[in-house]
Amino acid sequence: MEAQEKLGVNEIEHIELEQQHKHVDLNKNLTARIENPLTGLSRETLLAQVDEFAEKENLTDIKDLLRRGALVAQHPAGFESVEELEEEEREALRNEVLHRWRQPWSLYFTVILCSIGAAVQGWDQTGSNGANLSFPVAFGIPDSACMPGTGTDGIACVNNPNAIRNQWLVGVINAGPYIASSFLGCWLSDPLNHYLGRRGTIFFSALFCFLSVIGSACSQTWPQLFVTRLLLGIGMGSKASTVPIYAAENCPAAIRGGLVMSWQMWTAFGIFLGFSANLAVVHTGAIAWRLQFGSAFIPAVPLLLGVYFCPESPRWYMKNGQYAKAFKSLCRLRNTRLQAARDLFYVHAQLQVEADVIHQGNYVKRFVELFTIPRVRRATLASFTVMIAQQMCGINIIAFYSSTVFVKAGASNIQALLASWGFGLVNFVFAWPAIWTIDTFGRRALLLFTFPQMAWTLLAAGLCYLIPSDSKAHLGLVAMFVFVFAAFYSPGEGPVPFTYSAEVFPLSHREVGMAWAVATCLFWAAVLSITFPAMLSALTVTGSFCFYAGLNVIALCMIFLFVPETKQRTLEELDYIFAVPTRTHVHHQLTKALPYFFKRYVFFNKDAVLEPLYKFDEKPADSHDVKSDPLAKHNIAHSGSRH
Repeated sequence: MEAQEKLGVNEIEHIELEQQHKHVDLNKNLTARIENPLTGLSRETLLAQVDEFAEKENLTDIKDLLRRGALVAQHPAGFESVEELEEEEREALRNEVLHRWRQPWSLYFTVILCSIGAAVQGWDQTGSNGANLSFPVAFGIPDSACMPGTGTDGIACVNNPNAIRNQWLVGVINAGPYIASSFLGCWLSDPLNHYLGRRGTIFFSALFCFLSVIGSACSQTWPQLFVTRLLLGIGMGSKASTVPIYAAENCPAAIRGGLVMSWQMWTAFGIFLGFSANLAVVHTGAIAWRLQFGSAFIPAVPLLLGVYFCPESPRWYMKNGQYAKAFKSLCRLRNTRLQAARDLFYVHAQLQVEADVIHQGNYVKRFVELFTIPRVRRATLASFTVMIAQQMCGINIIAFYSSTVFVKAGASNIQALLASWGFGLVNFVFAWPAIWTIDTFGRRALLLFTFPQMAWTLLAAGLCYLIPSDSKAHLGLVAMFVFVFAAFYSPGEGPVPFTYSAEVFPLSHREVGMAWAVATCLFWAAVLSITFPAMLSALTVTGSFCFYAGLNVIALCMIFLFVPETKQRTLEELDYIFAVPTRTHVHHQLTKALPYFFKRYVFFNKDAVLEPLYKFDEKPADSHDVKSDPLAKHNIAHSGSRH
């Protein structure tokens, strides 16, 4: 009898050992299965692992809490069957589904405060936008082909022999922050995060953003202005590479997109405030352009003063082996200590699986691995696609040069600034819907819907320049289609790139991966800023807008093929998403998703069904009857997505 019992125990141990070795290959997930690493472990084995974890990380004072959290993490859909839970804890877990936006004030304060830093970027874009109308003349580099004449000899304007050279100079000055960001600021974020943490890096970047824009306002020559804008780029690059990561690591997966996209909300708000500031100072005479550049220091002030009131990223603490501090941070970012303990152990378990495939190396090694480790390489491709698409869509030809564009449509300087203000308002207002849609419809769906709309609206805006300039419809139609273009951009390609790129990389490569993604975006923003004045001169507004309308179509195809969905998955579960080979994803899009689209939306076949590519490996607890419990059904549909 004892021998039989011993054999039974050995068999159980063998099965559990087999289960542990059946983990999905994070470099080649051919089955597209998303795995919970705790599934399949017996209660005894799971609790033994928790005890070992608590001893190793000096967390024995919360061992019982970690045990309860691990039992919940093992079967997220079956938490009702965990007898050890208190009713208050059970209610908090129910609210994760029923009231997912009911989160601690500390979480909202952290995300919103740090995203204020994005307003510096938006405000700077629009500050230079308005200043473009006057600073080139102030510094002796007028970029207009025809300069005003003296008026005393009857000559209205004279030819400007240096117009082409000056157009390139103005473009380079405007591009200064993006040049410095893409070549230096972004890449500093990895060592800065290593030594200073997420909060320290944000403080460092805010300091640069605060001082450099004041320097821009005090510049006496265009080279001085260019240098101050390069310094601004150091702050912008390190900030843009860190804040979305910081927000993504702090947020529960079910609302991560909605909170992380506050980066875009504040960028849009900064653009709107920048246009407002341009209008406010337009009549201040020769110093108008100085005030337009310098006013961007305002949003950096609350960031400098408030960042250290926020908790440090729990995942950054875990990456550095400081689990006790990670738990304290999670307690500030979650509604109950149970949820903090659950997330701590679940993330730890996922990181253990990740560490078997992806090893921590030095900076250069991690950068090379962005293109050599299959799981990381797919994230690199996807983040590159969404980031370069932000420049391909053409939004920044409006954000950087809308005043110039509207002047070419026949507007006066005041009318151009008013129309630009309207663009900023539309951009801000229409960013709000994405807070709710980005985690329901998903990142990918928003992009696939909005890119076709941006293509035709930009094309229409360009063609409206062919209407005779003396027609009242000319300027009105141009402005209308630019506004509609912004309305489609704001809930789609506006919030998705930074949110998406902050999610997709594993913890070991997150800083260098985000640096790559942001550097891609800002490098091409610099190229756009430098080339657009010359493009306007060579192709006219109509040709330039038509060119970018075509790029929208190309970007749409790239997103359709290379960008997987990430909504409502924990950052660690995305390892399994990006373990699926690119060819498998492309094949599914071409053979399953594309035919489904035509059947459902072209031929209106309501019976058409899209076979999902990804399958979550989750089994409810045996003692919980999920068929009779609507909440449990909802949990299973979103299992693994709330930690």
